[in-house]
Amino acid sequence: MSRTLYQLDGCPYCEKVADRLDELGVDYDTEWVEALHSNRDEVKRVSGQRAVPVLVDDEYGVTMAESDRILEFVDQSYA
Repeated sequence: MSRTLYQLDGCPYCEKVADRLDELGVDYDTEWVEALHSNRDEVKRVSGQRAVPVLVDDEYGVTMAESDRILEFVDQSYA
């Protein structure tokens, strides 16, 4: 099972999610995305939209966007 966080360098919402995952000791892979929305085909393929952050958690079978939703999921699942 794996977890992947799609994020953009310098994105404060992405950093907030990554910091919480690190704080809880949750293992995850990072996929860095392009700054231009039009170049985020991989994010679109996995989540249906081009915004980040996006967390794909195979263990729980979820793919989700929006940092607040992701943080809520992470806290309920891993804290």
